[in-house]
Amino acid sequence: MVDGRTRLGCERFMECLPPWFRSARLGILANQASYTAGYVHVADLVRAAGGCIHALFSPQHGYFGEKQANMCESPDDWDGRLGVPVYSLYGAVREPTGAMLEEIDVLLVDLQDVGTRVYTYSTTMGLCLEAAGRRGLKVVVLDRPNPLNGTAVEGNVLRESHRSFVGRYPLPMRHGLTMGELARFIVRHCGVSCDLDVVPLEGWRRDDLFGDTRLPWFYPSPNMPSWETALLYAGMVLLEGCNLSEGRGTTLPFHLFGAPFLDQKQVGAFLKDVGLHGVVLRPVCFVPVFDKWKGEVCRGFQIHVTDPGRFRPYRLGLCVLRAMLEVHGREFRWLPPPYEYEWEKLPIDILLGDGAVRLGLEAGQSVEALEESWIWGLREYLEKREDGLLYSSGLPGIS
Repeated sequence: MVDGRTRLGCERFMECLPPWFRSARLGILANQASYTAGYVHVADLVRAAGGCIHALFSPQHGYFGEKQANMCESPDDWDGRLGVPVYSLYGAVREPTGAMLEEIDVLLVDLQDVGTRVYTYSTTMGLCLEAAGRRGLKVVVLDRPNPLNGTAVEGNVLRESHRSFVGRYPLPMRHGLTMGELARFIVRHCGVSCDLDVVPLEGWRRDDLFGDTRLPWFYPSPNMPSWETALLYAGMVLLEGCNLSEGRGTTLPFHLFGAPFLDQKQVGAFLKDVGLHGVVLRPVCFVPVFDKWKGEVCRGFQIHVTDPGRFRPYRLGLCVLRAMLEVHGREFRWLPPPYEYEWEKLPIDILLGDGAVRLGLEAGQSVEALEESWIWGLREYLEKREDGLLYSSGLPGIS
């Protein structure tokens, strides 16, 4: 550790370069957040060390992180500074083609994830592992911290019937893995055969939230301006599947939620009675400048996390949905597809990863009852992931 901070995989990789580094044709899956703690982009780091970069690959939101969500595609591009193509994996294709991979021998992956199943960078990495495995290419994941820590897991495990681009692998919503650990899980437990190496972090403990790392936060996508946003996203992303604003189009995405029809008194009373911990909901009004309810006054709440250790974001998201069904059954509705390249299933169902969860909410089941229904699947997941964990301190636990 340097000055008590966590050291990133990309930094450690440069200190002990493998024998193939200067002879291999390298591809890099990265974006505008792929920086060292010293504010050097991973591509510049690789080039300065003598690596031969032949291609760059970008995930959702584009190489420069400028695109908004839900099928706002990025075209292929050209990096004039490095003199290499930038292949979009969120446009005409969502996994690298054979022609793209013919240009490289090794793919380096350096992406900041947010610890949540539906954040698409993990799917993109997984698709790259699958494609590389078919072609016999090596993949090296330069690890970064899970900002939500690696001990708390939360939510139901994705059902095979509800696989999508926002959930390809059998994970709970809050999975408690770094990208390197997730890559190992995919190769060991999801039928993917790939020559995979992971360059681990140094000084990161499983119970560390991002604020404990002493690293700068580089926003990985336009609506993820802080690591605290990532903590809220693990539950409030569910609102993308309904007509309630999740704060997009404001300066506080996922920190705010509301709608013009929301009754703050009734919804607030419902949420107060469900026993949420580590969080305060403060009544506010806001006007989104884009996305749902653009230009209209939304009545709702700002979410203030007072105790991250006790706060359960997925539970909060489910409780908000349950409150809306109870208080605003007439005005509240689920949004129709398409959503993230799924054209048939409801967006809320692929976000939840199991249509039975929505049906339970609609039937009036309590969130506690829903949590009880998936506890065994969550325990099986914890046992399965154990052989791929890279970091210690703190025992994995169910939230």
